[in-house]
Amino acid sequence: MESYRQLDAPRRTAITCALILLLLLTLSLPVMSQSLRPADELLSHLQQLVAQQQWQQIVDETQSVSARSAEVEYIQGMALAKLGRLTEARSAFSAAYESNSHDPRNPTELAGIAFKQNQRPEALHWLRRAHELSPKDTYVADFLGTIYFLEGNLEASLKYWNIAGKPVIENVRTDPQVRLDPVILDRALAFSPGTPLRQSELLTSESRLRGLGIYPRFNLRLDAGNDGKFDAVLQTKELNGFGTNKWTALFYTFRGVVFETVTPEYYNLHGSGTNITSLYRWDINKRRVNAAISGPLHRDPKWRYRVGFDFRNENWGVHNFSDLPTPALGALNFRREAGVAEISSFRSGRWNWSTGAEFSNRDFRNVAIDPDVFPAFFLGGNQLKHFTRINVDLLRIPEHRLTVISAFSSQEGRTWNANDPTFAKLQAGTRAHWFPQTSGDDYEMQGQTRYGRTYGDVPFDELFMLGIERDNDLMMRAHVGTADGKKGSAPLGRNYFVSNWELDKNIYGNGLLRLTLGPFVDSGKITDPDSALGTQKWLLDVGGQLKIRALGVRFSVTYGKDTRTGKNDFYVYITE
Repeated sequence: MESYRQLDAPRRTAITCALILLLLLTLSLPVMSQSLRPADELLSHLQQLVAQQQWQQIVDETQSVSARSAEVEYIQGMALAKLGRLTEARSAFSAAYESNSHDPRNPTELAGIAFKQNQRPEALHWLRRAHELSPKDTYVADFLGTIYFLEGNLEASLKYWNIAGKPVIENVRTDPQVRLDPVILDRALAFSPGTPLRQSELLTSESRLRGLGIYPRFNLRLDAGNDGKFDAVLQTKELNGFGTNKWTALFYTFRGVVFETVTPEYYNLHGSGTNITSLYRWDINKRRVNAAISGPLHRDPKWRYRVGFDFRNENWGVHNFSDLPTPALGALNFRREAGVAEISSFRSGRWNWSTGAEFSNRDFRNVAIDPDVFPAFFLGGNQLKHFTRINVDLLRIPEHRLTVISAFSSQEGRTWNANDPTFAKLQAGTRAHWFPQTSGDDYEMQGQTRYGRTYGDVPFDELFMLGIERDNDLMMRAHVGTADGKKGSAPLGRNYFVSNWELDKNIYGNGLLRLTLGPFVDSGKITDPDSALGTQKWLLDVGGQLKIRALGVRFSVTYGKDTRTGKNDFYVYITE
């Protein structure tokens, strides 16, 4: 019959293809059903698997999903992380973050993977992002604080640990034992056992410890206990008496003997935090004797007094820096006797201040100065001066180990002589300190800018000087302030601006000796209404600096070039 005739070849081929296609569709039905499953149903299914901790099944099922949402990517990443497949988990969390960059869970998980792979800088990057998205998340804050703690950055650690109510201090101790009066030490530390250590308390404690003057180097560290609490340990080398032994005493006293200077010092008198410092310099052109006694007021390190005197007998050879070459203006002998009393406050770690008064007498002898220089500079007489200084933390970013401090000072005085002049001096400055690396001090960068101005008729010794000299702190390191041993070879004037920048790199250290080396750049200008003083142009000094620290004493060796004149200068001095 017609209906049962043999099928021709084309029709057999079409039927065969249809049967194969039907078989393939049948086999792929579970996969297609998973791929075509509604998003809400798929997500609900995956969440059930998460609750059952079916990590491998989650990975198997999510891998077959062609278009994954951020939530599916997150669940897949979590499952991969649980299975220890960290590289794949990182990819999943990264994809989830790209799809939804406002979900703090993804950077938190990426931080966890980086931490497990010992990549702390990357972990910090992701945790800071998670903290931006969820500032009150105590888990993220605790995680951040822990990593900074492991990096040795206690201030940054406390910034985040405090959000989570950590770290609780159980005990406070010193390493090694100190001789300071326990009452003074307890008042210097602004925190107490049984309470969380706050970032502000750490800064205040550090400020008061520095103010005592007997801890040139110290470290407040935390030792973790088994119960989640910490012991606060003050690790320091305390200055006591003339030194720990006669050799240390001799070294400290005669450290400046090559500069014709000795510095007898006695620290922590009977454990009271009272220090006696002195200096005797017999340089024929720069004779100087000074001494001071300072200590905590009423055994309270929040307040500190200082009383001292300073006698000088100096020969000056003054130069005119408004012209090149710098001609000599003349010479003089300057004598000054002064007594000073001041009080300082360390109530807060964010700012401190001091105020006091100075009574002095000055005398100018053998004055042979160009008559064009204002003669009132060289009138002697008695002087009473009041001064105030304030230091304020302008910016602190402990995560990046950056600190910016602003300083302000004022002086108002009157001199009793033929003119009875009054005067005022105002200074302001900003200092930045930065360790570029997340831990350690292999590299260190410092920079400062300062500005000063005078009002009224200032005596000669109250003028500002831009240059490197043992009694001057306005540094231009290619302008040495002495020539033939006499002061006056650096620019002088009533008003100034100066900027100093330097970078230090550790090149050697063995515990007793440390060497750092790096470049510096100094720029500045000093002006004066008297045309014979000041500089008409900006000064720019560049060079290198070697810093040496041995047995707690610091030396600096500088080699600078004055780009204006091409002159090179070499200088060695002791730093505080």
